[in-house]
Amino acid sequence: MIFVTVVINYLDRTNISIAAAALKEDLGINAIQMGYIFSAFGWTYSILQIPGGIVADKVKSRILYPVIMALWSIATLIQGMVNSFAALLGLRASIGMFEAPSYPTNNLIVTRWFPENERASAIATYTSGQFLGMALLLPVLTLIQDALGWRGLFIVSGIIGLVWAAVWYIFYRDPQNHNRIGSSELKHIEEGGGLVAAKVKNNTDKFEWNDLANAFKYRKLWGMYLGQFCLGATTIFFLTWFPTYLVEFRGLDFIKSGFYASVPYLAAFLGVLLAGFTSDFLIKKGYSSEVARKAPIITGMLLSIAIIGANYTVDTTLIIVFLSIAFFGNGLASIAWIFVSLIAPKKNIGLIGGTFNFIGGLSAVIVPIVIGYLVQDGDFSPALFFIGAMALLGLICYIFIVGKVERIVPKE
Repeated sequence: MIFVTVVINYLDRTNISIAAAALKEDLGINAIQMGYIFSAFGWTYSILQIPGGIVADKVKSRILYPVIMALWSIATLIQGMVNSFAALLGLRASIGMFEAPSYPTNNLIVTRWFPENERASAIATYTSGQFLGMALLLPVLTLIQDALGWRGLFIVSGIIGLVWAAVWYIFYRDPQNHNRIGSSELKHIEEGGGLVAAKVKNNTDKFEWNDLANAFKYRKLWGMYLGQFCLGATTIFFLTWFPTYLVEFRGLDFIKSGFYASVPYLAAFLGVLLAGFTSDFLIKKGYSSEVARKAPIITGMLLSIAIIGANYTVDTTLIIVFLSIAFFGNGLASIAWIFVSLIAPKKNIGLIGGTFNFIGGLSAVIVPIVIGYLVQDGDFSPALFFIGAMALLGLICYIFIVGKVERIVPKE
C-alpha cells in the first residue's frame, strides 16, 4: 500500500513537468514564472518536514494519510481549473505542504509493522516506487495529456489520489488493531523490534520542545542527515539537469524516445530492491547492523562516484553505463531510511524522519542552483565532479559520523 502511495505521490510531483509546455502557451506564463512554479513544491515540502514528522508521531496513520492524500489530490485536481500564475504557484506550494508528512509516515508505519530483520526489504519496496515512477510515469502522463489535454492530466491525477485515499482509510490498520493479525504474528513483530503502537504512547504524548532538541543534538543523527543530503544530490541531478545534460551537452537528439533517459532510472529501481533484500538477508544470517545495514549504503555511495567517469568518454553507450552505475548506486544507498527506524529515539521516530527528510530535501533547493552556476559556460564536467564529490562526502558521513548502529535513548 505504501508503494502505491509513493507512486501516486510522485505522479502528483511530476505531472507539472509534462504539462509545462502546453500550460505556458495557454496561460501566457514565461520561463521565469515557470521556474518559480517548479520550485514552489520543494520549498514548502522541505520547510514542513519537521512539523510533518511531529504530526506523523501524534496523529494515527489511518487518519493522517488519507487526509493529507485527499488534500494534495484536491490541490492537484484544481490545477486543471485555474487560469493564473498566482493560483498555480499557490497550488504547487500547497501540494508540497500536504505531502510533507508522507515519508515520515511511511517510515513510521514500516517501523510498527516490521521486525528489524525485515525492515530494509519493506523500505526498499516502497522506496522503489519513486524510481519506478521516474522510469515509467513520464510516458504514461504524456499519453494522458495527449488524450485529455493538460487540464485533464491534472484532473485525472487528482481523482486517482482521492480514490486511493479512500482505499487507505478502509483497509489500513496498525498491527494491534488489524482484525486479521494473529497473536503469533503480533508477537513476531514485537519480539523482532517492531514498535507496535500499543506499546508506544507516542500517539498520546504531548509534544515537548526537548523532543525537537533531541532531533539536533546527537552526532549519529547529523551523520544521517548530511548523508541524506549528499544522497539527494545525485537524485536531484537526475530529476532536473539529466535531460539537459544528454540533449544539450551530449547532443543526443533521439533522447526524446525516452529510452536512454529511462535506463538509469531502472538501474536505480533494481538497486534499491537489491539493497533492501540483501540487507535483511545478511541480518538473518547473523551479520551485525554495521555490516548488513551500512554495506549497501557505503557500496552505493562508492558506485555513485562513477558518475565522474562520464567526463572521460564521448561514447554514448559508455556515458549511459557510467550514469546507470551511479544511479544504481544511488538506489542501493536509498535504504538510508532504515537508520531512522533503528537509531531515532522511539518517541520521536516521526520527528527524526521529518528532520532527516528536511535536510535531505534541501538538496532539491540547493543542488540545482549550484549546478546551474557550474554549467553556465556550457561545460557539464564540473557538475559531474561536484556530484561525485557529494557522494564521497556521504560515504564519509556514514563511516565516520554515524558510527555504531544503535538506538538513541535520551536522558530523562
